[in-house]
Amino acid sequence: MTTIQLALPKGRMEQGVLQLLNDAGIKVKASSRGYRPTISLPDFDTKVLKPQNIVEMLDVGSRDIGFAGADWVDELNAEVVELLDTGLDQVRLVVAAPGELLKDGKLPRSGPGRPLLIASEFEQLTTRWIQAQNLDARFVRSFGATEVFPPEDADCIVDVAATGATLAANGLHVVGEVKRSSTRLYAHPRAMQDPGKRAMIEPLVLILKAVLEARKRVMIELNVPRDRLEAVCKVLPCMREPTISPLHGEAGYAVKSAVPRDMLPTLIPELKKQGGSDIVVSTLSQIVP
Repeated sequence: MTTIQLALPKGRMEQGVLQLLNDAGIKVKASSRGYRPTISLPDFDTKVLKPQNIVEMLDVGSRDIGFAGADWVDELNAEVVELLDTGLDQVRLVVAAPGELLKDGKLPRSGPGRPLLIASEFEQLTTRWIQAQNLDARFVRSFGATEVFPPEDADCIVDVAATGATLAANGLHVVGEVKRSSTRLYAHPRAMQDPGKRAMIEPLVLILKAVLEARKRVMIELNVPRDRLEAVCKVLPCMREPTISPLHGEAGYAVKSAVPRDMLPTLIPELKKQGGSDIVVSTLSQIVP
C-alpha cells in the first residue's frame, strides 16, 4: 500500500495552511499525541513540524510533501520540487539596523574599528548578501528574537518581516531586502518520480489550486435587456465566455461570470452604466479550470 508522508507547518504558517485544507474539504483533526494529527485523506500520514525542519525532512526524503517557506528552502539549499505557491504568509527577509548606525540612510561598509556584526537565523542567505554588498561584516547566529540583538550584540540584523511593526517597535529601520517568501507546497523529487505517489499528490495540488483560484474571484450575476447584451458582455471579464440564459417572457437575459474580486469597485458601476440591473455578487468555494 502506498502512503504519502505529509508535513504540516507549526507556527505562523499553521492557521493559513489548515484553513486552506479545510476550504478544500480536507479535515485535519488533532490527536492526543499533538504532533501527529489525522487527516481526511486516505493513506496520508501527517506530522506537524517547524517549517525549517520540514525542508530538511523533504530534502532527506523522510517526508514526501510538506508546506514550508521559500526562504528556508533557499537557506538550506534543499533539493525539493515546488508544487504550489499558496501566496499565504507573504513576508520579506530584510536587513534592518538602528538609525544611529546609518549613514545617509545606508549601512556603513564596516563597523566602528571592526567588521559589522550582522545577526540572523539565516546564515547562508545572509552570508551571500554580505558578499554581494561587498561589506566588511561578520555573521552572528541567532535562535529567534533576532530583533533584540542591536545595538549591544549586533550592529544590524537579517530577519523575516511581514508588516515591519516588530522591527519599528525595536527602533530598527529596513535598509535592504534579501528575499521575498511565502508558504509553498514542496515535494521530495523521488516522491514525484513514484507513479503511485504522484497519482495521490497531483489531485491534492489540483484541489488546493482550485481553492486559491476561487479566493481571487467572485460570481457576478445580472439581468440585461436584449439590446444591451453585447455592451455588457464587452465590459464583463470572464474565464472563457459568460453564461447567458433568456429571462421569462423574453424580457432580456440573465448573465453570470466568475470575475476577479479586485475589479468589483469599477466593474459594478460600469455594468450599471451599460444597462445591467439586479446585480448579485456571491463567493465561490473552488474553481477547477
